[in-house]
Formats: sequence, C-alpha cells, structure tokens
Amino acid sequence: MKQDIEKSLHILKSGGTLCYPTDTIWGIGCDATNEEAVNKIFSIKNRNAPVPLIILVDSDAMVERYVQDPPEIAFDIIELSQKPITVIFEKGINLPSNVIGADGSIGIRVCKEPFVQELIQKFRRPIISTSANIHGEPAPDYYDEISEEILSGVDYIVTYRQDDRTAFSASSIVKINNNAECTIIRK
Repeated sequence: MKQDIEKSLHILKSGGTLCYPTDTIWGIGCDATNEEAVNKIFSIKNRNAPVPLIILVDSDAMVERYVQDPPEIAFDIIELSQKPITVIFEKGINLPSNVIGADGSIGIRVCKEPFVQELIQKFRRPIISTSANIHGEPAPDYYDEISEEILSGVDYIVTYRQDDRTAFSASSIVKINNNAECTIIRK
C-alpha cells in the first residue's frame, strides 16, 4: 500500500488521474481543486456536459474548508451512519466551478477506507470520486470488471485491493440545506 500511496501522491500533485478503491466501489479521481484534472475525468468517462462530482475528504475539518456554513446536523449524520454516506451541502467553496453543482451545491463523503484516508491525509486536499465506468454504463462491482477504456484513460491504477472480492455498494446520499432540513436521495 505504501508504494501505491507514494505513486498516487505524485500523480495527484502533477494533475493526473487515478483508478483506485474507495469505501464503496472502484473509482476514478484526481485533485478536486485542479480544474484541468477534473476535466480529464469528464473526458475519461465520456461525459459531454459536466455533471457535479463528489469529493472525498478525510475529516470533518476538511469538510469545513469546502462548505460554507455546514449545518451541525451533517456531522452527526456522518458520524452515526452505519454505511458510507455522501452529503450534498448547499454551498460549496474553494473548488473549481466544474466540481460544484450549477446550484452551488457540493457532494462530500468523509471516506474511512484506509488507503483513501492515508492518501488524502498526505495530499492535504480532497480528491474526486466517481465510479470507474463510462458514463451511462453500469458501475463495476470489482476491479476486474472495469473496462479497458477506463483503465487506459487514467494515469495510474492502484494495485491495492485489486483482488478484493468484498461486495461493496454505492453510498447513501442525503441533501442537507443550510436550515438543517434533510432529504434522502438514496438509501
């Protein structure tokens, strides 16, 4: 895992893209603060129009750097959730426009997967996470289901957990507005 972390850090710092395991499914990602790198993700996925992406962070403190006035209830939901949960906040900040939704919102997940946690802690910035599939195609359950088109499109493929056959699923999604009103998008 150490070698994967070092190579991934180098790729992220140079504006490159990764294929990597998350706390849900395999994803592709990049430095969430680098607009050009994010555009590479759209190109790899064959997305014609930018669609809001989620970012992975390592802590509540990092959430606060990328969300204007996050409601306290969001941190309770993150802490108490039994499974990975993505929270859509009303007002994203300090991120390029191609990461933030047209309405100003941002989806964030505090990722507890050991590889991703260490990578973000060392990188000290959030990373993009989107499923490792071509837009419109099914998301892969396992590494060996990722298409060659995706694998050849990224700059680095993490070797950690490639043989893992643990069944993971997409995160729950909840939208929280600045009045602390919650809407469940996906259970």
